[in-house]
Amino acid sequence: MRMKPVDIVIIGAGSRGTGYAEFAKTHPDRVRVIGVAEPREFHRQRIVEEHGIPEKNVFTDWIDAVAKDRFADAVIIATPDALHTQPAIAFAERGYHILLEKPMAPTEADCIRIVDTATRSEVILAVCHVLRYTKYTRKMIELIESGRIGEIVSIQRLEPLGYWHQAHSFVRGNWGNESESSFMLLAKSCHDLDWIRYVMGRKCKSISSYGSLFHFKRENKPENAANRCLDCDFEPECPYSAKMIYFGFLSSGMIGWPVNVVVSDVTDENLLEALKTGPYGRCVYECDNDVVDHQVVNMEFEGGATASFTMTGFTRERPRETRLFGTHGEIYGDGTEIRVFDFRTRQTDIIDTSTSDASVLEGHGGGDYGVMDSFVRAVAENDPNRILSGPEVTLESHLMAFAAEKSRREKRTVIM
Repeated sequence: MRMKPVDIVIIGAGSRGTGYAEFAKTHPDRVRVIGVAEPREFHRQRIVEEHGIPEKNVFTDWIDAVAKDRFADAVIIATPDALHTQPAIAFAERGYHILLEKPMAPTEADCIRIVDTATRSEVILAVCHVLRYTKYTRKMIELIESGRIGEIVSIQRLEPLGYWHQAHSFVRGNWGNESESSFMLLAKSCHDLDWIRYVMGRKCKSISSYGSLFHFKRENKPENAANRCLDCDFEPECPYSAKMIYFGFLSSGMIGWPVNVVVSDVTDENLLEALKTGPYGRCVYECDNDVVDHQVVNMEFEGGATASFTMTGFTRERPRETRLFGTHGEIYGDGTEIRVFDFRTRQTDIIDTSTSDASVLEGHGGGDYGVMDSFVRAVAENDPNRILSGPEVTLESHLMAFAAEKSRREKRTVIM
């Protein structure tokens, strides 16, 4: 029986890598963060100090970390999307177990390469499809498998991304330009296609999709708008005002995400300077964004069941909403509350899944905690069956995302 903690190296110490590392603070008997590779000094030093990482295991580049003799059990790869492939392959070949932030990679070929390498190297690979690991999802699966609503006929799922989140992440931010990250469906909503596939329990046969960059482009810029929010006469009327969004969060006491993405050392003065000079102070109609701001996906599964998914940035931000339609009843869920209507009794049962069993990493409804807990257990016990988002199932749902994007671009149904 394994007694010592699992030793982990963080590759990419941004908000996701640092967040997953939090698990070690409350479970030091189970996991230790003993190394980090991060080019940005502030982020690198923050995680070094928080976890007492020795200088010999601190790197500015993951290449230097993988070049050493293997000195840990596993790595968490949380680099930008376009920089997943090379470290994932290199660390797998060196025998490290891998927790890989989603999406696996921005191309179909690279996703396949990662899966093939991990399989050939016989390492555990878990992808951060965290929605599989929530108490909400576990309860949903339990209800389906119990036969409460009979056989699933169709699923409707909505990702109400939220107007300010769209502006923050997918216009001004790291995921706004496809060449620097990946297309929107893969970057943000591969979670949702994966969740639909998981809950449906059947393979997808065909897929079609529509969507576009509808609003956040230069031709929609108001006449009296400037190139930066702090210089703009239209700013007080603009729902996407960087000043309103970020100082609004700061005034409410929020210094974490998304404010700490705009400025590492969060103060009024530093935030003001960041909005004056940095990317998050730009007018949303004057950015280099090209990813869609709304998209719909329709899917047909084995046996004839269907699903539809909508992602839109034009909502108030709130949790995802899902409706499952079965032969004996229907389910509505909002990520916390589940309502089950039974056709036979005509009664509605309400189930609250809000109580989290997570002491840290409560993001995504406790899914961030869940994926870390499962990964650490899998590595400690050398048991890949602990992982709900392993290489094959993740590749399948990623291929659904690639097929949907192909459909959107080519305006045709794609057979899987």
